[in-house]
Amino acid sequence: MTVTPMMAQYLELKAGYEGALLFYRMGDFYEMFFDDAVAAAEALDIALTKRGKHDGTDIPMCGVPVHAAEGYLLTLIRKGFRVAVCEQMETPAEAKKRGHKSVVHRDVVRLVTPGTLTEESLLDARRHNYLAAYAEVRNAAALAWVDISTGSFHVMPLSRVRLGPEIARLAPSELLIPDIKFEELRYLETEFPIALTELSGASFDSAGAEKRIETLFGIQSLDAFGAFSRPEVAAMGAVISYLEITQKGKLPLLRAPTKESESRTVQIDAATRRNLELTHALSGGRAGSLLSVMDRTLTAGGGRLLESRISSPSRALDVILGRQEAIEFGVLQSQPVGDVRARLRNVPDLERALSRLSLDRGGPRDLTSIRNGLSEAAMLSTMMQPLDLPNLLRDAVNSLTGHDTLINLLDEALIAEPPLLARDGGFIAPGYLPDLDESRQLRDEGRSVIARMQQEFVSETGISTLKIKHNNVLGYFIETTSTHAEKMLSAPLSEKFIHRQTTANQVRFTTVELSELETKILNAGNHAIEMEKREYETLKRAILLDATDIAATSAALAEFDLTCALADLAVSEDWVKPTVDDSRAFEISGGRHPVVEQALQRQSGTPFVANDCDLTADQGASIWLLTGPNMAGKSTFLRQNAIIALIAQIGSYVPAQAAHIGLVSQLFSRVGASDDLARGRSTFMVEMVETAAILNQADDRALIILDEIGRGTATYDGLSIAWATLEHLHDVNRARALFATHYHEMTALATKLDGVENATVTVKEWEGEVIFLHEVRKGAADRSYGVQVAQLAGLPVSVISRARVVLEALEKGEREGGAKQKTLIDDLPLFAATAAPAPKPLKTSAVETLVGEILPDELTPKEALDLIYKLKEAAKS
Repeated sequence: MTVTPMMAQYLELKAGYEGALLFYRMGDFYEMFFDDAVAAAEALDIALTKRGKHDGTDIPMCGVPVHAAEGYLLTLIRKGFRVAVCEQMETPAEAKKRGHKSVVHRDVVRLVTPGTLTEESLLDARRHNYLAAYAEVRNAAALAWVDISTGSFHVMPLSRVRLGPEIARLAPSELLIPDIKFEELRYLETEFPIALTELSGASFDSAGAEKRIETLFGIQSLDAFGAFSRPEVAAMGAVISYLEITQKGKLPLLRAPTKESESRTVQIDAATRRNLELTHALSGGRAGSLLSVMDRTLTAGGGRLLESRISSPSRALDVILGRQEAIEFGVLQSQPVGDVRARLRNVPDLERALSRLSLDRGGPRDLTSIRNGLSEAAMLSTMMQPLDLPNLLRDAVNSLTGHDTLINLLDEALIAEPPLLARDGGFIAPGYLPDLDESRQLRDEGRSVIARMQQEFVSETGISTLKIKHNNVLGYFIETTSTHAEKMLSAPLSEKFIHRQTTANQVRFTTVELSELETKILNAGNHAIEMEKREYETLKRAILLDATDIAATSAALAEFDLTCALADLAVSEDWVKPTVDDSRAFEISGGRHPVVEQALQRQSGTPFVANDCDLTADQGASIWLLTGPNMAGKSTFLRQNAIIALIAQIGSYVPAQAAHIGLVSQLFSRVGASDDLARGRSTFMVEMVETAAILNQADDRALIILDEIGRGTATYDGLSIAWATLEHLHDVNRARALFATHYHEMTALATKLDGVENATVTVKEWEGEVIFLHEVRKGAADRSYGVQVAQLAGLPVSVISRARVVLEALEKGEREGGAKQKTLIDDLPLFAATAAPAPKPLKTSAVETLVGEILPDELTPKEALDLIYKLKEAAKS
């Protein structure tokens, strides 16, 4: 069957992008056909229509308006699609010059994927959007990652076993994998919210990769950036290769690659990140995470920097102390910090504006973002000059200036609030280009001339409703009603007014004079737009020439923002500067969980109960074995100490009265559990896998928190596993650890292992109920209070009563021996739901009786004093 030229062009383009939806530009719409249309219509919830036939069947079709395409793109990307954007490379008029039936030339200008987004509306301003690549060469491997929206480019060596933890740390949107390794690594899709993309081995070839890197950065040798291993070069080259494919050769403005090392940051695995809710809550959103509580930054760059610091706490003591010094300056200098934060509110996202300009996806507003950001940076530098700044902030101040020429250029050239698109014009300031002013004057005066001409035609014809209008088809025309048109169609007016079009209610005319004026006005308007477009390119080039220094200024602004934000947090939330050193100390006084504390304040105003923790050990292990009932706060206590250590090592103040943290190399958490149905693993299996990872990897600088190890299996199995785990932590890992358990038998280990101490979360029991005090003290819990907690949860009274009977029999049997226990259990009557015993009447204490008789308004001071003595005496009984 014959295929139309347009459809032949579509099918040819589509063949090059089989794995993506093709957005085929047709006028003001992006159209999709065949299976693309069916899939897109369902994903976007838009109408599916048809257009023509192919092989005898209707061709499905759907489309989205070009002006609203970004919103649809975001939906498709989030649903796992990739989109090839196909644009018209010429106008229909230009196509006709090649022949009457010539199809407008089209080509794909960009492949939109999760890791290559740059548009402001498609990105979270406060998060990086990383594209990563993993490469293996012989027995070595590396990971490279880039954020093309900011230009950051990083690479690090790592082993296969560290790939998962690093993916958890960076949270890239897309990971590139060699095709021969794709099946081996497909499991990453189920473990992380990430899109996997397989590339041919040629993209990862280290020899070709080296050439690509040298070409991109215009260098003769990669040695200019440092020494890189073969896997590192391969991973970086794969990233660049993919960008060449997706951006159709228009590469983003990337900074020189930075080599990272595992030894410079605290190692945190995926399970620990999830359990501690560092950047995402267990519910999946940002709210309720540590990041949400700590984020008081005012700029997008500052927000991204905070997320990066929380995800990658430092192990470099000099870096940590430098950040502490800067925050301490902010705490002590509240007035300058307030002034700085006032200025930072006006700082736009320089990094992403710069990236969009480099990829030709920017507009006049990106030019003004650069101008405004650099202007604010210069004013900030002036404010800081008189102050005695710490080294970190002094270095940042030095990167804020040096853009005066560019600022003056942009200030003179641009209006205050330009339009979104360069093609709309009107963004170059009056007086900047004399030729542009002349064209604008002609264009604008032409409008007033049109108005005067309309008045002349009204006077000449005597038709007061006559109007001169304009549309894209007819240009300027004279319009009148059908009633008055007869007069203009008759002599003598018909000699001057030339009929052009008749509609249902109107008749349209033109004149030779109006046509000539239209030509002048249109030429002036088009000429003005073309001049503004050329000037936009000139200004863009001037900015890109200064791109490296602008990126440094952006980084300095982010550093200032984060420092001031953490200082503000420390002052308002009463956080303290911790002592961080190279010792094995871990001593926290009055520690608090920042997320729980904030939640309590918001919900009920209840104060958080602060607790101490001391795991200091000059040599060997230091482990607290924590017992106590559920709901008493064991898990919160475990998490808060891990979080305080992490916060300290990002260089921040911490939520405590005092803290002394010896550098932590690894942070491990096994708190809470759920099954992993996708990989066929039970809750207990997940728990054992995570525990195995800790025991196999933790070194003597690790901080480990373990909660209820072994609870997912039979009692004695679980107890034996928990017991052996604690011994391994003590004898082999020799780590600092908090180990919470319900197995009270384990408290005996405190007398056998030098590095183990018992601690418990205290409760009060009153009239058969428990009151949680949330206080941690040395010693062991005498019981678990599980039945009382079950009662608080709302279990039926009959169930609670039955549980008490069974518990009493079990405890009695345990005291009298195993055989006796079995006899007692066998002799228990069967459960009866209907015969629930009446609750015991509550006793009224002597104190309550006295308090109930008090009439405060009638008490004399002497009687009040006597009453206090009576109450004290009654309390003793």
